[in-house]
Amino acid sequence: MSNKDGGLTEEAGRDILKERLKKKISGEIVLSDNPGKTIKKWRGIFEISQRRLADEIDVMPSVVSDYELGRRSSPGIKMIEKIVTGLVNVDEEKGGEVIRKFSEFSPTDIVSDTVLDVKEFSRGVDIDEFVDSCEAELVVNKDMAKKQIYGYSLIDSLKAIVELSPSELVRLYGLTTERALIFTKVSTGRSPMVAIKVTNLKPGLVVFHGNVGEVDELAKRVAKAEGVPLAVSRTEDIDQLRRNLAEDFK
Repeated sequence: MSNKDGGLTEEAGRDILKERLKKKISGEIVLSDNPGKTIKKWRGIFEISQRRLADEIDVMPSVVSDYELGRRSSPGIKMIEKIVTGLVNVDEEKGGEVIRKFSEFSPTDIVSDTVLDVKEFSRGVDIDEFVDSCEAELVVNKDMAKKQIYGYSLIDSLKAIVELSPSELVRLYGLTTERALIFTKVSTGRSPMVAIKVTNLKPGLVVFHGNVGEVDELAKRVAKAEGVPLAVSRTEDIDQLRRNLAEDFK
């Protein structure tokens, strides 16, 4: 529906965003090698319990659990549509945070030579698995190695710190903050961690890549205080890092 000036009303615009998000999630589930894990991933992104989703789509919680654990055969198109619609509807009832993030995030809106790569995972990935792929070592919050992340953003730290405003930095997170932010061209790590503190959002993991000697003590303190696992990658160069990630997380 259009307003009197010929543009979309706020409600119509929100409906379009909801449909785009539902198509994205549905397509990811349909194409996934493990639909149950993908459903679980998105339920985690929406921060909705199995019971709340089950109530929304009028099934027993065990049905949702069985799909996620693979105890039931892969859901058909109608059930996928029901689950996805349920996730979006509950999010809207909670204020529409995920819908809003989806509308705000587009990697193409950020200078391409600042964001080198962005990927959303079809499943949750343990931090220690991701760190291994980066040929990295956790240096802060090592006890969080089994926490899961759902994607990564590979960032040119020098350009990001110099060229992006705090609001643009926030958009590096994608659909969820539970992702790895990999900062390249890092020497001590102070600037990226200060920038993270300024955004008032916590990524699931931070990885430094570059000529990293000793990680700055302030960077470590920020990571510790914010509860953000911090790792240092020793991968030879950015291209090799990108190849490793592309191969390991297809």
